[in-house]
Amino acid sequence: DIDYFLPPLRAPRLRADSHVQATAGRAQHRSEMTKRAADATTSAMTHPFADARKTLEVGGKTYSYYDVATVAGDAFARLPVTIRIVLESAIRNAHTLGAANAHVPVRGEAGAELQFVLSRIILQDFTGVPALVDLAAMRHAVHRLGGDAARVQPRVPVDLVIDHSVQVDEYGTPEAAAHNLRREFERNRERFVFLKWGATAFDRLTIVPPGTGIVHQVNIEYAARVVFAADADGVGTGNDDAAVHGGGGGDDDAPPLLYFDTLVGTDSHTPMVNGVGVLGWGVGGIEAEAAMLGQPMSIVLPAVVGYELRGALPAAATATDLVLTVVRELRAHGVVGKFVEFYGDGVASLSVADRATIANMAPECGSTVCYFPVDDKTLDYLRLTGRDEARVARVEAYCRAQGAF
Repeated sequence: DIDYFLPPLRAPRLRADSHVQATAGRAQHRSEMTKRAADATTSAMTHPFADARKTLEVGGKTYSYYDVATVAGDAFARLPVTIRIVLESAIRNAHTLGAANAHVPVRGEAGAELQFVLSRIILQDFTGVPALVDLAAMRHAVHRLGGDAARVQPRVPVDLVIDHSVQVDEYGTPEAAAHNLRREFERNRERFVFLKWGATAFDRLTIVPPGTGIVHQVNIEYAARVVFAADADGVGTGNDDAAVHGGGGGDDDAPPLLYFDTLVGTDSHTPMVNGVGVLGWGVGGIEAEAAMLGQPMSIVLPAVVGYELRGALPAAATATDLVLTVVRELRAHGVVGKFVEFYGDGVASLSVADRATIANMAPECGSTVCYFPVDDKTLDYLRLTGRDEARVARVEAYCRAQGAF
């Protein structure tokens, strides 16, 4: 019934009994929603890994976090950083997903299935605009059922970057950029009005306008938190480091929770953000929408391929030479569907820009990610791109505490 998704053009003609049935249906819907909320509250009162929740002092402020080593035990030392990040999400969300889900990465059973909850989503306009249309349609459907349409919200922070649909009408002149941007808004006025509505209607949605940069640049330089800081029960408060998952335990007085920045994006080169220590990869629009609405992503625990870098590049070699060499070797080794994680003393000699260039080639070598753990170079890059010292201190302290530095 397409009318279910579209606003009615005129008031429907209803028989008296139809009105009674519709009213009863809405009351039942509200009753079911209330029951689900109560069940969720009850399950959050007891967290399976409450004993793993530790505190961390950073800059005179106390935070809490779920300690991966406490849960992993003796297996912790052999877990790659990428799997520790996956495990942290499973532990943090065990109050809704169950404790068994967290044991999958601990056992290291490559090929076993688990539920993975993301911290945020990044979209480009080709897939992001349809996703926003779907949210608007959901709001209309909820309204027609007698519910509160404003409750239809992204459950994690979402950044929608307008960069894929830009056209070039003028080039080679000082006025070219301004002219092309003006034409972009003229051509797509209706679309931008809709996006502007979305930016005000949805609490956790940020629209990045055209002329700002490509989605991967925005992701690394602005959107990447590296480490999230949420409120005590993990329910976000808007666009400021907010995610709905991750609290539990029922302790309203618990310090704000720290957890890893993880994401999926609707672009195959989303793994570029692996260069700054953020675990993320590209997915299709349907998967991104589900994650945006708080649904865990069903993934198969991947095998992890370690790539050791030694020494430093010779003076005559460029980052392009390194990238092409890495891709050739990974293709020869066979890394399709696997996580690639870089380590060794040679990593410290690479700038974040070079790391991001290598990570950006994950689709070319077939791996899901090409990950570089956080280190001093990462912290320097966060400062370079305008992150405040409080954030940098949180990133360092948390990653060290979790064995991810």
